[in-house]
Amino acid sequence: MLQPFRHALKDQTPLYVFVSALFLMGVVFGALMVNALTLEQQQDLGRYFGNFFISLNEGGTEFLGQSYWEVAILHLKWLGLIWLLGLSVIGLPGILILDFLKGVLIGFTVGCLVGQYTWKGLLFALVSVAPHNLIVIPALLITSVAAVGFSLNMIRSRVLLGRSGGISRPFLSYTGLTLAMAVVLLAISSFETWVTPVMMSWVTPLVA
Repeated sequence: MLQPFRHALKDQTPLYVFVSALFLMGVVFGALMVNALTLEQQQDLGRYFGNFFISLNEGGTEFLGQSYWEVAILHLKWLGLIWLLGLSVIGLPGILILDFLKGVLIGFTVGCLVGQYTWKGLLFALVSVAPHNLIVIPALLITSVAAVGFSLNMIRSRVLLGRSGGISRPFLSYTGLTLAMAVVLLAISSFETWVTPVMMSWVTPLVA
């Protein structure tokens, strides 16, 4: 049962370093994108965040309105796409692009909050963006490394060495790990659905 974890966490340190560095580059790029926005775009963002915080402050957690399954399915779609891309050789660049884009999204969100509200924005990001992503991001990166490893294994065995067969065991290991990460994402989705909004409502009065 623990074999998928052993396969993903052992002898793949270079892949983990590479994928993590790619994600961090995305975070930095997303944060820098905030500085590239025009004054009009920054003003539009400021109005959007202002309305969001006012509505959240007045409506409490009900303003967010996302159900558990909406949150969970969003995470599972991202995970499933990584898994699918890992099944084909041509999907290898797509996995790396997804990891980079995930970093861009987080970096841009945090950068916008900090840019608009300085330390108050950082405080809001720490309760709204950081908690669940401390679990979501490692789960996605572990799956990405497994997907890259599986894809590279196919390239070595099928394309470079011309071998056929013998892929069932790596496939089961790869799929088993992906399913394990899906369970982790389902669990953290409950935190994101019911705990994160409460934490956001605590901090919102300081920002609005």
